Amino acid sequence: MLRKILTQQKAEFAERTAESYIPRKIVINADENDLIKVVLGPRRAGKSFLAMHLIKVIGSFGYVNFDDEFLSGLTDTQTLMDVVDEVWGSPTNLLFDEIQNIDKWELFLNRLQRQGRKLVVTGSNAHLLGSELATHLTGRHLPFVLMPFSFPEYVSFKQPGAGIGDAKMAGLLFSYLKEGGFPEPLFKAVDRRFYLSTLLDSIIYKDIVRRFKLRAHTGIQAAARYLLSNAGSEYSHARVAEVSGCRSVKTAEKYIGYLEQAFLVFSLSRFSWKVREQVRANRKIYCIDNGLIASGGFAVGAEAGRLAENLVAIVLNKKQLQKEIELFFWKSRDNHEVDFLVKKGNVVHQLIQVCWDVSDPHTQKREIRALLSAAGELKCENMLILTDKPEGTEKHTWFGKSGEIKFQPLSKWLFEQENSGSGADA
Repeated sequence: MLRKILTQQKAEFAERTAESYIPRKIVINADENDLIKVVLGPRRAGKSFLAMHLIKVIGSFGYVNFDDEFLSGLTDTQTLMDVVDEVWGSPTNLLFDEIQNIDKWELFLNRLQRQGRKLVVTGSNAHLLGSELATHLTGRHLPFVLMPFSFPEYVSFKQPGAGIGDAKMAGLLFSYLKEGGFPEPLFKAVDRRFYLSTLLDSIIYKDIVRRFKLRAHTGIQAAARYLLSNAGSEYSHARVAEVSGCRSVKTAEKYIGYLEQAFLVFSLSRFSWKVREQVRANRKIYCIDNGLIASGGFAVGAEAGRLAENLVAIVLNKKQLQKEIELFFWKSRDNHEVDFLVKKGNVVHQLIQVCWDVSDPHTQKREIRALLSAAGELKCENMLILTDKPEGTEKHTWFGKSGEIKFQPLSKWLFEQENSGSGADA
């Protein structure tokens, strides 16, 4: 049976790598050293496709997809490797897809690495970025984060050759805000809403219900839908417990953790220099792709503005996952709020507001006042408003607080982030 499964997977590998492929803006040299290359991100973001094309060009290789019902619960990894060597010809380089689906995967990888194998693995669980990698693969791995298509990648598919100043850029950005960046609906004639709704259910079942052995899935589904419908808003564990029918706040907290581990949502803490205040304050929730928000038909107030904020959160969170920055939101005692506070080391590096439409003077004043208030308290002069307004810098004063604020079109900022090596600003 095992030989039949791997032989079938070998044929599927050949079929998939024969399909058209748009190179992603991520650099991984699979055979550069003997470190384990770990590609992490949500389901269907393109991890497998990227890794397949990566390993295909380096000569002798083997492939196993552990997202297979016949391989679930696999414990005899030695027999597995005997069959891999038979089917693939004793390859030095190995690609293991969705490695988190087998128990004690880290011991398995360590053993293979000691035997001289070069490994590329993919995983759909954010926990692999944390304690498991740090504990078991310390100094022997390189993590890479692959999310759905970024805006520049989306543009390169929809309008090849288009640049920041292209006349069609505004329309492309508006479409991207709604559609998100999951690759398959872009390449294939599928109903986007149905595809993403089905993907959401699959993430909940495969990466949460099955992995954590939840006896009922209605609670986690209700929690997911509540959080997606409130992307960009603060939440409390008590409120999530109430809407999901959880028995306790502790259960709701676990559910949110599961959803974050499955790369479905992520949370931002309210900034404070005091850790205790950070822990006690409400957090804000965001979704890893705008398409998932729209696919569920979730009612989002001030839709374009909220989706634009979620998009910026995605870009900055990726930098946080790559350990380039720390990301928070800021809120004063009198409820002035800054969408994103970027921290580097012990310094507040940048304050960012997302304001899709600054034509309303009241809205613009609110965003500017919040920035000036935060800048004065945090001693940060690097203030940015992302909007549809032409680029420029303006000096503003409010109640004795003054500073220069940079306005930048969101589309230009998104392109700059794609090309910047690190940090929140180019």
